[in-house]
Amino acid sequence: MYSKLLLPLLFAVLFLTGCESKSGAGEPATDAATTQPATDSAVAPDVEWPQHGLNPAETRFSTLQDVNSSNVASLGLDWHFDYPTSRGMEATPLVVDGVIYTTASWSMVFAHDARNGELLWLHDPQVPREWAVHLCCDVVNRGVAFADGKVISGTLDGRLIALDAASGKLLWEVQTTDRSRPYSITGAPRIVKGRAIIGNGGSELGVRGYVSAYDLDSGKLAWRFHTVPGNPEAGFENEAMQAAAATWSGGPWWEIGGGGTVWDSMAYDPELDLLYIGVGNGAPWNRQIRSPGGGDNLYLSSIVALNPDDGSYVWHYQATPGDSWDYTATQHMILADIEFDGRQRKVIMQAPKNGFFYVLDRSSGELLSAEPYAGVTWATHVDLETGRPVENPAARYEEGDTGLHLPGPIGGHNWHPMSYSPDTGLVYIPIQDVPYVFAEDTEFEYRPGYWNTGTDALPAALPDDPATKAAVLDLVKGAIVAWDPVAAEPRWEVQHVGPWNGGMLSTAGNLLFQGNSEGHFVAYRADSGDELWRFDAQTGVVAAPVTYRLDGVQYVAVVAGWGGALALVGGEALKAGPIPNRSRLLVFRLGADEQLPATTVASLAFDPPELTASAEELLDGQRNYLAFCVFCHGDGAVSGGATPDLRAMTAATHARWDNIVRGGAHWQNGMVGFAGVLSEQQSENIRQYLIERARVARDSR
Repeated sequence: MYSKLLLPLLFAVLFLTGCESKSGAGEPATDAATTQPATDSAVAPDVEWPQHGLNPAETRFSTLQDVNSSNVASLGLDWHFDYPTSRGMEATPLVVDGVIYTTASWSMVFAHDARNGELLWLHDPQVPREWAVHLCCDVVNRGVAFADGKVISGTLDGRLIALDAASGKLLWEVQTTDRSRPYSITGAPRIVKGRAIIGNGGSELGVRGYVSAYDLDSGKLAWRFHTVPGNPEAGFENEAMQAAAATWSGGPWWEIGGGGTVWDSMAYDPELDLLYIGVGNGAPWNRQIRSPGGGDNLYLSSIVALNPDDGSYVWHYQATPGDSWDYTATQHMILADIEFDGRQRKVIMQAPKNGFFYVLDRSSGELLSAEPYAGVTWATHVDLETGRPVENPAARYEEGDTGLHLPGPIGGHNWHPMSYSPDTGLVYIPIQDVPYVFAEDTEFEYRPGYWNTGTDALPAALPDDPATKAAVLDLVKGAIVAWDPVAAEPRWEVQHVGPWNGGMLSTAGNLLFQGNSEGHFVAYRADSGDELWRFDAQTGVVAAPVTYRLDGVQYVAVVAGWGGALALVGGEALKAGPIPNRSRLLVFRLGADEQLPATTVASLAFDPPELTASAEELLDGQRNYLAFCVFCHGDGAVSGGATPDLRAMTAATHARWDNIVRGGAHWQNGMVGFAGVLSEQQSENIRQYLIERARVARDSR
């Protein structure tokens, strides 16, 4: 079960702490207010965090208030655990029966004593490191599910695994995807009616999306719902796919896959017995290529309600018909019962990438409101009569590029979870404005297993001219928006230095917790946004926090570790500068005072060799860098800190360049060889482009 590299770590921890495996992890509670009997009547009962979003409604609001706005200033670090990984950390921990379960990069699963951090067990699923080439957004994982004494987790290479919660022993494993296609799993499973529900990722690389349900006891497939139609000549799986096919035209989209992956958000209403899934973008992004005859392309960029017994279609709402901008609707969905227009309504709320905040009746899919929560230029508004956006005609980039366009493909809100507080009536959204220039790739050619957006990335690259660059960067923002879903407007905002800040947790103690891209974990007043407490995490925090109570003590926990999509590709748009990755689990309580080890950050040294390329070769190098390298090493070769900055390559690395880039010499770090798509000359042109970038950086100091 354990990798050779991780065995010494495990044995060392077991030897030093004397910890033993827990026995008998219990059945999870269904809500934060559900408690376990206390052994001492004077001690407040234990409160767990048993599900990804805390409860089936995914509110991420805790009724705990031992830590509150009056005493949070005395919150301190109680313990921390350093993970043996150094890539993005996005997991929401679960806390069940005194054990905290979470995941690290490369799909590793960890179990700790939630009181003191002792490592109880770990499981390394041994994801092939070369599978990283099939990932859009870092080797991340957003957490596990728990039920019936089992911990359920997905892996980057498409497996679903069940582990014994007490020992970490592998109980069953199933391959949920076709390994000949570039599928991945980064999202957390959900448990509904004795089944583990899981989707997948990989749209922009060329796959067909679906969500599947597996029996918890055996791992047997119970049902599968595809989100986009396949080859019409092969027939359709159900009436929903036949109806969807009528909204695609021109084909053959099925050769690339069509996209529509269900890579993150889900929610479940046990009263209505409906499972809600968020559906992703098309493959390619550009509708002109995947569906040249137009059409809405169902069920891309939609919320779809399913019957959890058999996966059959119930209703859908499409936020972005005919999506051409990577406007996924896979962002966090929250269920709530609120008074809307004088009437109590069961609603589902979402802030998808496209910049509008949606409130729908979750029983029928009826649109109740849709207003912009972030910068929006692609549409003027959403028509409440038709439920459709009123588009800016230039947004389609059918005749030239779009100019600076909001939101960009990173979205007004990405995967980072929101939180809904019934106390304040507010939804807390980690928003961002990151403009982008969309342009058609007129020479598009499908490359299986690589990025296939159908867009030309060159117009979107950050310009070199200082004045123009400054003007563009001035538009880049990150913030917390406290959104009133009834009034359909923001109540207050907290501005951050830049984008890509962490997920949210709200509590009955009038508190709101969030980590950020500057490397801090912060507590705010939930009713006003006033900052009350701040902790230096020494690394960017993108994951969402949780809180729990054991033996009368309330804890707040968060997984820290810089990474993910914008952390890799953002370059100077990150604004907070390169942030190092230090992958950790941080756990806090009132009165604690543990200190993190002191750290130092080495400055980058730019000492490039001679530049020998022509202007034409440099342009070719830039184009191929944007096609193959930018997704991990940053716009303009400016690293966000989680991966090496290629402008600072040593002479030895330059000498081995082609062996690394085309030969795959660094495959163990996820850097596979690109000999199948890059010639030796193209590889050299990329190196020359990086030399030019290093010279610009050196000369600007």
